[in-house]
Amino acid sequence: MAKELKDLFLETLKDIYYAEKQILRALPKMAREAQSPELTKAFETHREETEGHVDRLQQIFEMLEKPARGKTCDAILGIIDEGKEVMEEFKGAPALDAGLTAAAQAVEHYEISRYGTLKTWAAQLGLTDAAKLLDQTLQEEIKTDALLSKLATSSINKNAA
Repeated sequence: MAKELKDLFLETLKDIYYAEKQILRALPKMAREAQSPELTKAFETHREETEGHVDRLQQIFEMLEKPARGKTCDAILGIIDEGKEVMEEFKGAPALDAGLTAAAQAVEHYEISRYGTLKTWAAQLGLTDAAKLLDQTLQEEIKTDALLSKLATSSINKNAA
């Protein structure tokens, strides 16, 4: 049986669902480790948003009449592991927050890539409601990435230098 775009859409949906669940687990530790109050707040806020992302993904699985189930996403595991290394190697160091910010942006860029692709595929497949939900999440991920960039360039990188 030939694999179609709808199959690829579902597999990628499972991938990002797993990724979001892993991110939910990683953010509290990142918030605790961050030295900058603004960075801590950004991680805490994004954790709340991520809960909403998981809810939206569950709604899309319901629309597709499929169980909300993730599949192991090696990419996000690698990105999260890099963040853990930064936390271990730079604990208490001036550069810790710069490393945490960079790790968080790597996560955001992965998510932006995935949500952009999923939104496009949903539209192509005529899944208008799913495309709207995916776009909502995409816009939040873009906003979080912009906030992290602003924090990095306004204070975090200077404090690390």
